[in-house]
Amino acid sequence: MLKKQITRGSFGVYAAVALAAGLICNNASAGSFQGGPTHEANSEGALPDIRSPRWEYKAGGPIISSATESDGVIFFGSDDRKMRALDADSGTEKWVFATGGKIRSTPAVEQGLVVFISYDGIIYALDEKSGKERWRFQTAGERHFEAKGIHGSKPATQTVPDFWDCYQSSASVVDGIAYIGSGDGCMYALNLADGDLAWKFQTGDVVHTSPAVADGIVYFGSWDTYLYALDAKSGAEIWRFKTGDDLEKHNRTGIQSSPTVCEGTVYFGCRDFNFYALDAKSGEEKWKSNLTWVNATPAIWDGKVYYGTSIPSWFIGKDGATGEDVMKLNMPMMVFGSANIVNGVAYFGSFQGSLFAVDLKEGKIIAEFRSPNALDNNGRLFKEDGSWNLSSIFRNDDFDEVYHSVNVLFESGALLASPLIHNGNLYIGSADGSLFAF
Repeated sequence: MLKKQITRGSFGVYAAVALAAGLICNNASAGSFQGGPTHEANSEGALPDIRSPRWEYKAGGPIISSATESDGVIFFGSDDRKMRALDADSGTEKWVFATGGKIRSTPAVEQGLVVFISYDGIIYALDEKSGKERWRFQTAGERHFEAKGIHGSKPATQTVPDFWDCYQSSASVVDGIAYIGSGDGCMYALNLADGDLAWKFQTGDVVHTSPAVADGIVYFGSWDTYLYALDAKSGAEIWRFKTGDDLEKHNRTGIQSSPTVCEGTVYFGCRDFNFYALDAKSGEEKWKSNLTWVNATPAIWDGKVYYGTSIPSWFIGKDGATGEDVMKLNMPMMVFGSANIVNGVAYFGSFQGSLFAVDLKEGKIIAEFRSPNALDNNGRLFKEDGSWNLSSIFRNDDFDEVYHSVNVLFESGALLASPLIHNGNLYIGSADGSLFAF
């Protein structure tokens, strides 16, 4: 049963205006991460009304995996180690498939198969209708990025996994090949039909970004600080681009944001505090913007690029060609999840458990849904404005205490997944284990 929720905005008025505008957008696919292999994440159609969920489904663990859709069925993974298929209209279970590890990979649904990687180190392909395993591919193993004294945690000599390495790679399927990364540092190209290895490419560290594929080139980032461009057929390296490094605290290092490709430019964020725009063919830098971590995958609309940031927390729009700011909206807490844009309205979640709808022309929030669990923590973990109460969450910098604090944030209803939008409906998972349908 749904508990109370916060909503705001004259949403019906904005919906009518946006639909009447007749904006020309990319038609996104609902069956893969961020709408398809280029990750542009924009579409035409009816605007979802996020003021009140139609249904809520409760999984047995956090939902960091973003949902995808095919033929009226919603697919998503959870930290309870299961991949699920639900009826899109009712939320009724179609099937559940158990793996040996948590699933933070967004499933790609293509040619009757559901493809994803689990923290058991296995890339799975399931039958879309039945959920039965069709094939599996064993990688060298999954893991989080790790370092000594990461982010300044104590003891400084202890090697620990990065508690902010929240995601796994999600597959992009192009011309019968599934491209997907792994914590073993490899980018894999697998034949979709049978899971046979076409090629693999080894990087210097964890690969948890989801590859973008455009014009025969595969683009992805690694925690080794490089953004790579590979030939899609052979896996041969075309170029690599070096981002910043932080050899002391390992805080400003690594690429967690998946790349987006549009009109000859590759856009991505980095934990070195920069957002980059590179020439897709040469890898040469076109422009960059320095502010803070960008873990979200950028979305494209009307020649502009949009993304959320960590601390300070913003939702930012930039001119795709020049990098000049077109919008900068202050947010109460970190925005790790990626935006999905419909007719000039961007939908995205944040760490305080809010799902926002932002009118990109006006640069303002037009609707907000706050998860019930997040509301229940107002005054304890969160202030009344939705920002976090740091003294209540992070009590000291011992690494085990920080891990506990991050888990508390998860359990309070943080929205790290990216919203799926299809036929005027929106689906998004929460780190407290709820999947909401609007």
